[in-house]
Amino acid sequence: MISLRISKELEAKIEAIAKQEKITKSDFIKEALEKYITDYENNLNPYKLGEELFGKCGSGKGDLSTTYKKRVKDKIDAKIAH
Repeated sequence: MISLRISKELEAKIEAIAKQEKITKSDFIKEALEKYITDYENNLNPYKLGEELFGKCGSGKGDLSTTYKKRVKDKIDAKIAH
């Protein structure tokens, strides 16, 4: 068993979230610690954390970063010609 002291502000935040999730404060803290330890053990870096999200909202055009100068030039030329 572990006992610890936390600030009143942190306790209030924990209590609010636990109440919203309809779980006890102890269960909330246990889940938070388990997630922290799992992430620590897996040594997750920022890329791995967002890996499943990358490409979800893409344009489908894989060359946008390499053709931007041509696209900007084309838009300027089209505006001038208009």
